[in-house]
Amino acid sequence: MMAAVTGTPGTGKSTVAGILEARGFNVIRQNDTVKPYILERDSERNADVIDEDKWYEEFGKPDAVVEGHLTHILDADRVVILRLRPDILSQRLSSRGYPEEKVHENLEAECLDSVLIETLDIHPEEHILEIDCTFLTPEETADIIEEFLAGKVGYSFGNTDWSDYIGTLV
Repeated sequence: MMAAVTGTPGTGKSTVAGILEARGFNVIRQNDTVKPYILERDSERNADVIDEDKWYEEFGKPDAVVEGHLTHILDADRVVILRLRPDILSQRLSSRGYPEEKVHENLEAECLDSVLIETLDIHPEEHILEIDCTFLTPEETADIIEEFLAGKVGYSFGNTDWSDYIGTLV
């Protein structure tokens, strides 16, 4: 089974994937796979522009947990979307040295449910689990993911609402 662990940058994907890897899961990191698909560097957005269609077509379907902010576009059997309260996300991204514009762009994506909406356009509802990680440890988040992948936790999404934070972005 291929499972995608996705979400806005800074929500904890890499940390949780590391825990799952330590527990014996085969983990593939998006950033380790996209280099051949980089079309250009967008210096204004401080981001690589990736040929997502070609990456998707050539990725295949490994028996693995695939971690990254674009992995929800892959043909995964299960998709886990990590969410994080915007004020905490802002602190995390700022502490990583993200420029203010990049922080704002990612906060807007988180507040507007961008990853969830894209995921729902691609995957059946019963394959999606959205987790608000705000008050969970990375280990607790990994526990929930394991239970979802084992069929012990059902699908769930749409319970995270950051719309109150949108006014703080203007």
